[in-house]
Amino acid sequence: VQLQASGGGLVQAGGSLRLSCAASGRTFSKKSMGWFRQAPGKEREFVAAVNWSGSNINYVDSVKGRFTISRDNAKNTLYLQMNSLKPEDTAVYYCAADPRRWPNVGYNYWGQGTLVTVSS
Repeated sequence: VQLQASGGGLVQAGGSLRLSCAASGRTFSKKSMGWFRQAPGKEREFVAAVNWSGSNINYVDSVKGRFTISRDNAKNTLYLQMNSLKPEDTAVYYCAADPRRWPNVGYNYWGQGTLVTVSS
């Protein structure tokens, strides 16, 4: 599985962005997927995960009610809709696939990051 994240950019606080992660490989639809982020000077943190069918979703507390993870298996694409963005959401966002343990441990595949900058 190869992953390609896109959709980052500069947005004002309170605004929205939608990140996409295009996956190649026939087994995409069978794998759980997730989003992580890494802010400057901080460790990478888990943001959200979705299982293969979309029936099981998990979020870090700081984004609950603002971010929505989803997937379209027909298009081999993972999404992260980010609303009500805050300056503290500024980070490089990474998509990942196939965790060893749900929802946030031991992902086997990683995309390159896409930078999200939220101005105050």
